Amino acid sequence: MEMMRLYDFLPSGNGYKIRLLLTQMGMPFERVEMNILQGATRTPEFLSKNPNGKIPVLEIETGKYLAESNAILVYLSEGTEFLPYDRFLKAQVLQWLFFEQYSHEPFIATSRFWISILGKAEEYCLALEQKREPGYAALKVMENHLMSHNFFVGERYTIADIALFAYTHVADEGGFDLTKFPAIQAWIERVKFQPRYISIMQEYSFVD
Repeated sequence: MEMMRLYDFLPSGNGYKIRLLLTQMGMPFERVEMNILQGATRTPEFLSKNPNGKIPVLEIETGKYLAESNAILVYLSEGTEFLPYDRFLKAQVLQWLFFEQYSHEPFIATSRFWISILGKAEEYCLALEQKREPGYAALKVMENHLMSHNFFVGERYTIADIALFAYTHVADEGGFDLTKFPAIQAWIERVKFQPRYISIMQEYSFVD
């Protein structure tokens, strides 16, 4: 069986989701660093893999590519402990994945990108201010849920947690104060306690 290849940008939370899941599943993979700050995803070669020009992209086998981080999470976790078999619980996982991409990532991840990766907080000052309220609103939704749940779906660790953890645990790098959200902070520690956990800037750790 061919080893999967992950086209990734190390600081990316979307790429980290895939790295974390693959590592926790014990699946070896090759990571290919794509420096998005230097236009690595705008080349004809990369656009042939993902016409949308974004990472992550998972090469499942030669010439077979899958883009969009949460779609990749679903593909990889199908039939495993990371995605419930029950239809309703599975739909709840998808519910949180859609929430992450629509109500969470555009505000929290984008703010982090402008501040901590581009280093242009002053240049994006007005836009950052516009992202604060909806970003905090997303964190409040999470906080309210986690006040009575250990994890997001079925009281167990799933790809819903992985998807939301990726940018939430580094939200401070986007100017969001997590000290206001004790339930989120406790959940972050629970996620970090999961087997084969790796940090966002850890390139790869596969232990057989």
